[in-house]
Amino acid sequence: MARLPRLFLPGCAQHVIQRGNNREACFYSEADYKTYLAFLKEVATKYEVAIHAFVLMTNHVHLLVTPCDELGVSRMMQAQGRKYVQHFNFTHGRTGTLWEGRYKSTLVDADNYLLTVYRYIELNPVRANMVAHASEYPWSSYQGNALGKPIQLLTPHLLYCRLGKTAEERQTAYRALFRGRMAERDLAAIREATHKAWVLGDDRFKQQIEAKTGRRSVPVGRGGDRKSKPYRESRNQ
Repeated sequence: MARLPRLFLPGCAQHVIQRGNNREACFYSEADYKTYLAFLKEVATKYEVAIHAFVLMTNHVHLLVTPCDELGVSRMMQAQGRKYVQHFNFTHGRTGTLWEGRYKSTLVDADNYLLTVYRYIELNPVRANMVAHASEYPWSSYQGNALGKPIQLLTPHLLYCRLGKTAEERQTAYRALFRGRMAERDLAAIREATHKAWVLGDDRFKQQIEAKTGRRSVPVGRGGDRKSKPYRESRNQ
């Protein structure tokens, strides 16, 4: 079955996930994390992709990005993959693939989900019980978005900029978003949309995406009602 083309809408943010092959580690040392981020800045600049949030986990990566054109993200991820795999294999004396197939991505409804995806990404180390608070993890954009650490890779999204008039106000408001746990419904919605490459947003946003791209924004149900007469008859054909 042919793969559906990736969804794209000008100015629309995307949540991107890339995992290590067989869930194996993609980072062995501090130098690996630093090299990955340096390469990412290089290719994001080259292909005009704004990086709003990121986290580098042991065996996978999350990014929140906005590309300038339809091919920006795919070109960035391909170039990043090649550059980092060459570094990783040479440094650690290995050969072969590092990443698990194609990266996964979804369009994000900014009005309803953008800041939630920021949180989802930067809270990954907390959910994985690697740290007690997002501020304790060194390889995520929380260091810049919430604490003001200079990270040249980051480009604030417009909604982030609207959190306050000054950098201090924005950081204070952003830290407030991290109080308490994320709602389970939000976690489930983000995971399903991204893993299945559908749209993360409300019904109105999904309808807009379908109208503008000519592509479904949600999966079509399979199999139908297994108790219905038409379904039973179709199975006997």
